[in-house]
Amino acid sequence: MKHSTTQQTRRGHRGGPARQLGRTLALVLPVFLVLSGTLAVTRVNWSGDPSDSVLTATDVSAGKGRNAAPRAPQDVLRDQLLTELQEKNPGVALTHLQQAVDERPSLTRHCASIARALGRAAVRVYGPTRAQSYARPVCDTAFASGVAAAHS
Repeated sequence: MKHSTTQQTRRGHRGGPARQLGRTLALVLPVFLVLSGTLAVTRVNWSGDPSDSVLTATDVSAGKGRNAAPRAPQDVLRDQLLTELQEKNPGVALTHLQQAVDERPSLTRHCASIARALGRAAVRVYGPTRAQSYARPVCDTAFASGVAAAHS
């Protein structure tokens, strides 16, 4: 009789509730982690457009409309900096332009055109004299040339 009790106890350890729960978690937990990670990535604002605070997986390539092409990084950066110029000042926008170019060297070829656009916008918002006071050697003198072009 003692032998059958020992066998039952051993069998209980192999297939007991704790063991079964562990097996279930071992199967379910990785699936849950993968799905939650995938959902988190689809909710990140990869577009750089502050108005798109939550994106779905289908929105990433669609942009604002169904048939719209994805926006180029330099266009997203230019729009962000123009908004920043209006909300703060051209100096902050120029600093962030320089940081963006330093972090992403592929933006270097677009730096001058973005700085000129900032210069033109600064004249519209601040007037030519005040806009020129923010000029600094970001992307050579493109900001100052944008101010001059908008003023003339």
